Amino acid sequence: MTDFAIRVEHLGKRYRIGERERYRALRDTLADAVKAPLRRLRSPRSPRVVDNTIWALRDVSLEVAPGEVLGVIGHNGAGKSTLLKILSRITEPTEGRAEVRGRVGSLLEVGTGFHPELTGRENIYLNGAILGMKRSEITRRFDEMVAFAGVERFIDTPVKRYSSGMYLRLAFAVAAHLEPEILLVDEVLAVGDAAFQKKCLGRMSDVAREGRTVLFVSHNLPSIENLCQRVVVVDGGRLVMQGDPVTCIAAYLAARTEPKPAVDLAAVPRLDPRLVPVYTSLDLRDGGGSPVSAVGCGEPLEFHLTYAAEREITNAAFGIIVSNGMGMPLFFLQTRTQHGPWEKAPPRGRVVCRLDEVPLVPGEYLLTIGCMTGERQLDLLEHVASFSVEPRDFFDSGYLPPPLNGPVLVRSEWDLQEVSPARWSADGLESTTERLGAIRR
Repeated sequence: MTDFAIRVEHLGKRYRIGERERYRALRDTLADAVKAPLRRLRSPRSPRVVDNTIWALRDVSLEVAPGEVLGVIGHNGAGKSTLLKILSRITEPTEGRAEVRGRVGSLLEVGTGFHPELTGRENIYLNGAILGMKRSEITRRFDEMVAFAGVERFIDTPVKRYSSGMYLRLAFAVAAHLEPEILLVDEVLAVGDAAFQKKCLGRMSDVAREGRTVLFVSHNLPSIENLCQRVVVVDGGRLVMQGDPVTCIAAYLAARTEPKPAVDLAAVPRLDPRLVPVYTSLDLRDGGGSPVSAVGCGEPLEFHLTYAAEREITNAAFGIIVSNGMGMPLFFLQTRTQHGPWEKAPPRGRVVCRLDEVPLVPGEYLLTIGCMTGERQLDLLEHVASFSVEPRDFFDSGYLPPPLNGPVLVRSEWDLQEVSPARWSADGLESTTERLGAIRR
């Protein structure tokens, strides 16, 4: 690749745990040089200090072509945001170099670069000036940005009084409309509602069609697949894979759902002495029967429970309670609701509970399992195992379920019908007349 918008060579960033990053002036360097001999005289045999540093990025090399839309994916803490902060010149690399050709607009956090005491109008002009734009250029796009953000009434209000949603909308509008040659977007769309997410994704598509370079960091994998021409996967601070979106996303998801060994339930102590230990193991499997520790929203999941009793279990009932990370039950899966109690269950067996689609938002979930014989509790294990749910486009809408959705996802059918004013008046008149007649009777 002879021409590039961004070139990263052996980039590395090291942080010292528990220490704030500070910017060094010349006097700091001179003062350290003077004090160094004195420190050595005072402690000639100082004990070895334990290394408390961490590499957020290590040996990352990458090139991005002009006009390319590059997606960056990886789990939390993988180093994605650190990469964008270095490219935005917010922080300096510890090793290697990054070369950026073109005017950069970045949206890394809500309101990055905004001054809280300035109004929305003043912040727009300030950000444009920082990007090197002329006042006439900013004025030309001003109305479009304000309309996109939907803050017309509050444009002359200090942004410290904005809600987080208003802050986000204006920050994105400024970053995407001030015509940067390179746009860096971190995971900020997760804060907005579904309508705003869709609006932002549409704007990024427009930016890409205009031939500008976009680096898009997101956990919204359907959006990554739809928007990006190429994807890189970051893990543990290193670039582990790059290529076409479909291949990279599939590899990333496969790595995130590595098989988890079955939970040995026989070794788990029962807190209630009246219980009879029956369950021996629990494992989770995908729709194809392969063991997993994580599953995507809307994907199939199987719970495999093995048990061993001294004799047949009469009037047997098996159940699983799925709870959120705080232990609050979300729903109860039990054999009684589908089959009623099984008249007899063999002394040794396996119970499989299948979900055609997991109706949960991304997060960690706890499992409680129980077994009854008639009305008597035979075995019960609370929060004995957990599993993860990964982000997916559950509703096939092009974006992830909004945060206000709640923990459980439910599909529904909606219908829109037009009612003419005449029909509306007639229906209203008829119903009113009927009610009056009923009252008189």
